[in-house]
Amino acid sequence: MKKKKYLAAGAFLCAVSGLLCACGNTRPDLHSRIQVGVACYNQSDTFISELTDCFKEQLGLLENQGMTATVILKDAAGSQRTQDDQVKELIDEGCNVLCVNLVDRTDPSEIIDLARDHEVPIIFFNREPVAEDLMQWSGLYYVGADAEQSGVMQGELAADVIKADSRIDKDGDGKIQYVVLEGEAGHQDAIIRTEKVADTLKSQGIQLEKLSYGVANWNRAQAENRMTQMIGQHQNRIELVLANNDDMALGAIDAYTKLNITQSTFPVFFGIDGTEEGLKAVVDSKMAGTVYNDKEGQAEAMAKLAAALVSGEGMDEIPFEDEKFIYLPYEKITKDNAESFLDGRQEMTDGRKTQ
Repeated sequence: MKKKKYLAAGAFLCAVSGLLCACGNTRPDLHSRIQVGVACYNQSDTFISELTDCFKEQLGLLENQGMTATVILKDAAGSQRTQDDQVKELIDEGCNVLCVNLVDRTDPSEIIDLARDHEVPIIFFNREPVAEDLMQWSGLYYVGADAEQSGVMQGELAADVIKADSRIDKDGDGKIQYVVLEGEAGHQDAIIRTEKVADTLKSQGIQLEKLSYGVANWNRAQAENRMTQMIGQHQNRIELVLANNDDMALGAIDAYTKLNITQSTFPVFFGIDGTEEGLKAVVDSKMAGTVYNDKEGQAEAMAKLAAALVSGEGMDEIPFEDEKFIYLPYEKITKDNAESFLDGRQEMTDGRKTQ
């Protein structure tokens, strides 16, 4: 499994953990020392937190290539203005490459102008800018995944489960009554995931009736509130819950649990991302499935690209699409393989502890 290759690298991490500190105030040799400024839209997002942890670990491995890396992480807490200011701070503190997880994917202009003026390249990640914005300057790149693929895979997972268990259609009307928990109003991944999962279910011959939806901003607590409202409106009619990420699927489960609804009458729940808690929920049969968003692969791609941009070497070895984009594929997670992903994560953790 491709995750194992990444996890085997965990043994090297502790030796370089001291390097992962704030950027200095002066620029060292740019060809041997990478000073990375990471600007996140919201570090409370579980997937983003896990991805940035993986990225720090991948940067540490660059010591084996004769390079050293320092990193400083900024959390915009959902404010684009705050993030614009934070990017300026990162540049002023001497960072020679930026990794930016945009708050507002449609409003990167100030960040791009700052970076271009100081000739500091940007690797945007997870929240993809509008394509035209990435064409503003040669020093702009994107690392992420194909949102359409995640929606299709979630739909395929749900279709397989529904076809295998007629009890999911609790009222026996030949239709699956469902609700959707959407990640964020206007966010491209949320829009595409929501559209594609429904289209895929229909293409698989599943008759659907959409009862409601709620925007929960990728957040477990907000999803619990939205789900509680939808349960109040539709009672036991809900047979399927499709969430744009694992945290919201888990929030929906929380709502049913706290309302003391009999578990045998729960709908089936599906998420996206394959976070640690999401994987555990699949193992425990609380979630029927999720779609793994390859944070290890994305972190590795970001680290390799950052090293190439600073050193000037290795750009021709990076698998770009249209010279700007790196996309990592999703993977389907069911109870059959979720344990292996969790085991891999534990191996990485144990490897660090024994060093």
